[in-house]
Amino acid sequence: MKLLHLAFAATLAVAGLFGSAHAQSNENILTIQLKDGPVVIELLPQVAPKHVERMKELAGKGEYDNVAFHRVIDGFMAQTGDVEFGDLKDGYDPSRAGTGGSKLPDLPAEFSNLPFERGTVGMARAQDPNSANSQFFIMFADGGFLNGQYTVVGKVVAGMEYVDKIKRGEGANGEVSDPDAMLKVTVGR
Repeated sequence: MKLLHLAFAATLAVAGLFGSAHAQSNENILTIQLKDGPVVIELLPQVAPKHVERMKELAGKGEYDNVAFHRVIDGFMAQTGDVEFGDLKDGYDPSRAGTGGSKLPDLPAEFSNLPFERGTVGMARAQDPNSANSQFFIMFADGGFLNGQYTVVGKVVAGMEYVDKIKRGEGANGEVSDPDAMLKVTVGR
């Protein structure tokens, strides 16, 4: 009987640990609603705390809602997050989409040893390594040439099949005419 009580107590303790880990991790989940379904991203604050905080702040304010995937290259990645010129319902400018950011200051690089693999989410930037702001990209395939050059902020943990359906761009730079968008972006599931 004592063994049964110990086993039950151990089960409760483990459940409590997983419960608190789940609750804690839920605040580091970003859910992007696409036309085909939801994409769930596990954010990595232990790897890129400033970038993760920025993404959560912008999502919490609704800034990412209706923002276009302005640059999508088949076999490489889909880029979005230009809250200044990429909002399809408020201020979309196809000639400038991908050149803007948010009203917040740029972020210092938080490079890591995490590889850019299929489903990795990284922050887009200009030539200056400390120029990431609001834009990010999701990898369609492995991209080892980006390792250590861009900040990894997360990984798609569900819905990659919906990412695969994002409309591809034309030409070498992947600009998209009549682009797909992030319909709604929220923190949590």
